[in-house]
Amino acid sequence: MKLDKIIAESGVLDIKGNLDKEITAICSDSRKACNGCLFVAVKGYASDGHAYIASAINSGASAIVYEDEVALADQLCKFSPSNDAEAKSGKIALLENLCLIKVQNSRHAVAIMASNFYDRPSEKLTLVGITGTNGKTTTVTLLYNLFMNLGYNCGLLSTIANYVGKKRTETANTTADPITINSLMSEMVDAGCEYCFMEVSSIGVEQERVSGLKYKVGIFSNLTHDHLDYHKTFAEYLRCKKLFFDTLPADAYAITNVDDKNGMVMVQNTKAKVVTYSVKSIADHSARIMEESFEGMLLKVDGKEAWTKLIGQHNAYNILAIYSAALACGASEEEALIAISKLDSAPGRLENLRGPKDLSVIIDYAHTPDAMENVLKTLREIAPSKELICLFGCGGDRDKTKRPEMAAVAERMADRIFVTSDNSRTERTEDILEDIKKGFTPEGIAKALFIGDRKEAIRAAIMLAPKGATILLAGKGHETYQIIGTETRHFDEREVVAEAFSYIK
Repeated sequence: MKLDKIIAESGVLDIKGNLDKEITAICSDSRKACNGCLFVAVKGYASDGHAYIASAINSGASAIVYEDEVALADQLCKFSPSNDAEAKSGKIALLENLCLIKVQNSRHAVAIMASNFYDRPSEKLTLVGITGTNGKTTTVTLLYNLFMNLGYNCGLLSTIANYVGKKRTETANTTADPITINSLMSEMVDAGCEYCFMEVSSIGVEQERVSGLKYKVGIFSNLTHDHLDYHKTFAEYLRCKKLFFDTLPADAYAITNVDDKNGMVMVQNTKAKVVTYSVKSIADHSARIMEESFEGMLLKVDGKEAWTKLIGQHNAYNILAIYSAALACGASEEEALIAISKLDSAPGRLENLRGPKDLSVIIDYAHTPDAMENVLKTLREIAPSKELICLFGCGGDRDKTKRPEMAAVAERMADRIFVTSDNSRTERTEDILEDIKKGFTPEGIAKALFIGDRKEAIRAAIMLAPKGATILLAGKGHETYQIIGTETRHFDEREVVAEAFSYIK
C-alpha cells in the first residue's frame, strides 16, 4: 500500500521525504523491521521505540514515524560518516530515500496506520468488544461459540487464545497491540468471518491499542479493584474503561450492567444506543435464577425459561450480556436462548474436577477480591453443608493493595484456607505471602496454611480435605504455566489434581 494512504488521518505534523512509495509492512518492533517497511517509534510503558530507529533503518525501513525530534536526531547521527571512505562506502545511503513523518502521538498514529494498512478490516466485520474487571473472557468466548454454533464464521480475540474461524493462535495480552489486532482482523475478513468478539482491557484503551476500530457493540460487565499497579488510582481505571464507550459511534450499541454502581456512568457520554441488563432491578433485559446445582442453573430471561451449564450469579450476568449482544447483532430471542443452553463455560472458569471421597475441585481464574468472592459465594450456595476450602495466591510485580483484600475475602467465605504462590515473577514468594497475611485477623490465621510451593499446596488441600468437600483453586484458571523470576515453567493444575487424586485410596 502507498505510504500516503497509510498515514491518512493519523495526526501527521510534518513530513520530510517522498510519500509516493510502496510500503511492504508496518511494525513498531525494530526486530520485525524489513526492507520497505514503515517503522513507528512508540513510547511504550517499559521502553521507548525511538531508541531503536537506527536499528529499523539498518534493517531496511523506508519510512519512520516519530514524535520526539531530539531522539530522532540522536538516532540519525549514527549514520553520519566519520571520514571520506565511510561516505564513499555508502554509510549514509540508507537515509537517501528515507521518509520521516512526525506525528502528535505515535501510539494513536500506529493504531490508525495499522487500520489503514490492512484496509480497515474492523469496518468489514460486526465487531463486539467487552470491557470490565471480571467476565470478559467468559463473555467473548461464549459469544464466539454461540455465533459459530448458529452457523456464522467468527473471530475471537481473548486472554486465552485468538481464533480466525477455527484456526487458533496464542495470545500474550488481553488486548494485543494494534498491528496484531488489525492483522488478525484482516485474516478474519479474508477467511470469510462475519463477526469478531474481543476483550478490551483498560490498559489497551489507555495505550490506544483499539483506536481506529469500528465497533458495532460495546459491553460493560463490572468494575472492581484491579490494575492499580498501572493506573495508580481507581478514578483513572474508571476513566480508561469509560473512554471505550465515549468513542463508540452513533450506530453502535452500548450494553451496560446497571446493577454495577458504575454501569450508567460508563455510558453517560456515549453516542451509541444504550441497552441495559440486570439481575436485581428493572432493565431492558433481566434474569432471575430459578434453580442451581453443580450441573448448571435454570434462568428466567425476559420472562422465558432457559437452562445453562454455567453456574453462579456472576454467570447469570454473563449470560445476560451475551443475550443482549446476540439480540443487538440480529439474533432472535428464541434462537439466542436455545444457543445459550448448549454452551459450555470458557476453559478454567468454574471447571469442576470430581475425585475420590466425593471431592469437587474447582479451577477458576478468579484473581481479584470481587471475582473470588463471587465464586466462593456460588460454591457455598450450591453445597451449603459441605466444607469449603479456598486456595489462592497473588501475582508478583502487580497491584499489591489487593493482596490483603484477597485474604479478607477468603477468611469471610471459606472454612479452610491455603495461601500459596501464583505467578511470583521477580518478587520473592515469601514477601507476597507476608503481604497477603496482613489481611487476616487472628481467626483467619488460625484456619490458614501458608505453603509457597503451589503444587505442594494443592496436594495438601486435597489430602487434608474431608469427604464431600469443595476445593477452590483460584487464580490460574486456563493458564498452564507459572512465571517464577523471569522463567516461565509448565504448570497445569489439572495434572497436579489428577496426581493428588491417585494417592487417595
